[in-house]
Amino acid sequence: MNENDVKQNSPKAWVLAARPKTLSGAAVPVLIGGALAYAESAGHVNWLPLLLCMLFALIMQIDANFVNDYFDYLKGNDREERLGPKRACTEGWVTPRAMKLAMALTTLLACLVGLPLVIYGGWPMIVVGAFCVLFCFLYTTALAQVGMGDVLVLVFFGLVPVTLTYYLSMPEVQQTISPSCWIVAVACGLVIDTLLVVNNYRDINNDRRAGKRTLIVHIGAANGRRLYFALGIVAALLTTSLILFGHHWAPWLPLLIYVPLHTSVYNAMRNIGQGAALNRVLGMTARNMFIFGITLSLGLLLGFLFSN
Repeated sequence: MNENDVKQNSPKAWVLAARPKTLSGAAVPVLIGGALAYAESAGHVNWLPLLLCMLFALIMQIDANFVNDYFDYLKGNDREERLGPKRACTEGWVTPRAMKLAMALTTLLACLVGLPLVIYGGWPMIVVGAFCVLFCFLYTTALAQVGMGDVLVLVFFGLVPVTLTYYLSMPEVQQTISPSCWIVAVACGLVIDTLLVVNNYRDINNDRRAGKRTLIVHIGAANGRRLYFALGIVAALLTTSLILFGHHWAPWLPLLIYVPLHTSVYNAMRNIGQGAALNRVLGMTARNMFIFGITLSLGLLLGFLFSN
């Protein structure tokens, strides 16, 4: 989308503020959890909670983007030397007052969408939803400043959405969290963390100047590159353990498609080094993340289809 001549608080401004390219990070865990539930329930999934999980995840991702945009603007993190994509409040596309209102509305909408999940999972769903909202705000305002961002990605883009989607989508008599579910949840969280790692790798110098102590600031650029590569490889290798639980098709598409793509992007990241050119690596990482979700989900479904 052309970012020139954006009218303040216009629909175009809000689309840019919502950062549509990031929504795959919210969709992938639900996709994987739903595919595993379909395979392990022999196709007898509860479609309504699966749909509600997807909507909740997408709305919360938009909410997180608004929160990040607003509080980074207040802290002055998005200055002229920023290397990443432009931000709505800093660029004047959206006024801070309008962004505060948008945060309130998207938080409320996410809660309304998620509330019916109580029917399928009981009162603990309220607790989980409250934690999702709480950490949506804590990530930008506090925890990302002290190197906890990667842990939150593993939890809230891996463990929580994958296991809950799986649990809520299963028939009531099968509502439990299988070993396979924990495996794919960890793998999903590791792959999605590659996006945060390359983002923080690109911003390492600006973050140091701003006093933002991300994991990449702590371990350094060279180790940050190695971490990026290791996360994707470990995630793909983890899926091979699904064979032990009867999912014989699950790992092959991620290994054959995702791993070569991830390796290629890692080499590009290493060759570029530093600078705004890493935004291209960021985009390719988001693509790879989505491909991992699609290939793993497809492998799980193919395994079910060919076993019947």
